[in-house]
Amino acid sequence: MRNLNDMTEYIEKAELLKTVAHPVRLCIVQGLMEQGECNVNHMQSCLHIPQSTISQHLAKMRSGGVLKCRREGVEVYYQVANEVICQVVRALFSKSGGA
Repeated sequence: MRNLNDMTEYIEKAELLKTVAHPVRLCIVQGLMEQGECNVNHMQSCLHIPQSTISQHLAKMRSGGVLKCRREGVEVYYQVANEVICQVVRALFSKSGGA
């Protein structure tokens, strides 16, 4: 067992998990993993929730280091920026992955 006196890594990993610990955020991450990248308008057409709600989730995941974005004119395209989160989401949704 690791030394629990240095909790830095555990805190960082817990914060990362908290960043995606919401059904909409998990759905967004999984969708971006499948499509590579997309914009808010496309996400809204898939999720059927208000654009403002999606934007709030995206902002949380960007600030948490889960997503990155690029601007093309007035459109902003998002993609997953964190391989650890990709591994976690793959494990959560794998057909043989437990629950």
